[in-house]
Amino acid sequence: MTAQHSPINTDRAPAAIGPYSQAIRCGDLVFCSGQIPLDPHSGDLVGKTTAEQTEQVLKNLRAVLEAAGSSLDRVLKTTVFLQDLADFAEFNQVYARFFDQVPPARSAVQVAGLPRAVRVEVEAVARL
Repeated sequence: MTAQHSPINTDRAPAAIGPYSQAIRCGDLVFCSGQIPLDPHSGDLVGKTTAEQTEQVLKNLRAVLEAAGSSLDRVLKTTVFLQDLADFAEFNQVYARFFDQVPPARSAVQVAGLPRAVRVEVEAVARL
């Protein structure tokens, strides 16, 4: 038997800027697409620094998870994409505030570029 999967979309997070869903729910797992620091209503970039952008990214991620019936405290794994790993400490200061109980497993990589030339993107897998 295969688990059914369904798309998750909410106007409390930025609309997808390509042919993908904000998240997919499959069984009791939620697979969130990478979130970047866009204002959910205007689509404008939020923040100039990595810290400011990380704040918006994690707010957007929280909104997608809540629309799926999950939350940040149910995140099992995140993947972090940074424009510059020199910003890792700045990123971690904000990230630690959002994941202050049991931090999820995590990978972090430096990338050559991100959509809209942002400094950070975060994707996640969570349980319901």
